[in-house]
Amino acid sequence: MSTVPTLLPPLRIGPHTIGSPVVLAPMAGITNRAFRRLCREYGDEGLAVARDDDPAGTSAPGGSSCLYVSEMITSRALVERTPISMKLIEHGPEEVPRSVQLYGVDPVTVGAAVRMLVREDRADHVDLNFGCPVPKVTRKGGGSALPWKTDLFRGIVRAAVREAGANGIPVTVKMRVGIDDGHQTFLDAGRIAEDEGAAAVALHARTAAQAYSGQADWSRIAQLKEAVTTIPVLGNGDIWSADDAVRMVEETGCDGVVVGRGCLGRPWLFTDLAAAFAGSRVRVEPTLAEVCRVLRRHAELLVEFHGDEGRGCRDIRKHIAWYTKGFRVGGQLRHQLGLVDSLADLDRLIETLDLDQPWPGDAAEGQRGRAGSPRVVALPDRWLESQELDEAQRAVVAQAELDVSGG
Repeated sequence: MSTVPTLLPPLRIGPHTIGSPVVLAPMAGITNRAFRRLCREYGDEGLAVARDDDPAGTSAPGGSSCLYVSEMITSRALVERTPISMKLIEHGPEEVPRSVQLYGVDPVTVGAAVRMLVREDRADHVDLNFGCPVPKVTRKGGGSALPWKTDLFRGIVRAAVREAGANGIPVTVKMRVGIDDGHQTFLDAGRIAEDEGAAAVALHARTAAQAYSGQADWSRIAQLKEAVTTIPVLGNGDIWSADDAVRMVEETGCDGVVVGRGCLGRPWLFTDLAAAFAGSRVRVEPTLAEVCRVLRRHAELLVEFHGDEGRGCRDIRKHIAWYTKGFRVGGQLRHQLGLVDSLADLDRLIETLDLDQPWPGDAAEGQRGRAGSPRVVALPDRWLESQELDEAQRAVVAQAELDVSGG
């Protein structure tokens, strides 16, 4: 049975009011303009449902339904104006506030990237990525490896806040618990971000060594909330349903949640989340026909985003297994759906499905995306010997953005 939480106030990120305390996590190759539009529409629907449930207006506050963040953009590529970076920072007219996540390893470059976003009026909110656990990022000292070097971390946050703050653009920080259990960074990083003027901090409650395996340790979010007292603290990790989000807030005292893999193939999760945090028990449980309508529209939006039908259809392929999770589709048909190269091809295959199937319940719930397994984190030589950056490591870090895709 769904639970109804104590109503949370709107989330304040700098000057922005977010009606539901929910953030769409940046995900490479996923949270482009097409997917953000779907999620936003469903989040707005959730608030509308809550208002219908509460005509007296005691719930469902105003503002953006949730905060929807772009894919990660590398600061250097943005400063160099690579075509993919310029495309990834595009926002639709309905996107308010416009939110961009930056990945960077050098205060000067990050500062220049933020300055560009601000001066050219391309963003209303900047998020800094210090949570990526991918080996090609961490072995150069980036992502979740970087907060270990506290002076470098501080310098990047300071540069971003300096360039954005004078123009009223809030900067937030997303991070992990640390490199591994023996090298935790989240408490120091949270305090530094707070001291340097960040508008909020978000914690994925896993270490880099865990990647996405095992369980997120929500107690770490509670610890961060106790340590960081003047800005919002957001929790991330293992939110597969609106009830999970409610439970995280109740158990940790965090000010909001960041949702990533839980919405893969399920943008209507934002209806559930917005409704739940407005005190409504309404949850979306679509039939396969309804799911396929969303899938088809997602494909259309990707075609529009890429400006090419073949590329848009290739992009939708990875989403199909997530959309159809738990439904009776069949291995051969799933294989064919994973090879679609046109909207007509997608339509033809959808017509062969038993579209009257109801929501499959538990079979469609739970984990989505790859969990992977624990691993030893790839790091620069002698990275863990000191929290100060030596000259050899500085040279390695200087190359960190060169082979990171996604912008």
